[in-house]
Amino acid sequence: QIQLVESGGGLVQPGGSLRLSCEASGMFFPNFDMNWYRQAPGNDRELVATITYRHITNYADFVRGRFAISRDNAKKTVYLQMTSLEPEDTAVYYCNTQTSWGQGTQVTVSS
Repeated sequence: QIQLVESGGGLVQPGGSLRLSCEASGMFFPNFDMNWYRQAPGNDRELVATITYRHITNYADFVRGRFAISRDNAKKTVYLQMTSLEPEDTAVYYCNTQTSWGQGTQVTVSS
């Protein structure tokens, strides 16, 4: 059974940075594409970034140039480095692969 555990969320001021981590277990991590989603109150869950098993990355337009997704196969972990954070980035961020989801980590951008 695949398990995904996110960490690294918190409160940050506008313009600040955070790095989210998602540690996976119960799967052969190098073979899986990994995604970060987010959901703000009252909004649908939306795709933020993807990294394929070949390390090809893709980003939603609203984060391109500010966020970077990466993976460490030896640690079975995918990261989301977030910079130039804006209040509109406030959301619960979720790690995902196929039909498996983590519990989410809250990111709040506020002064």
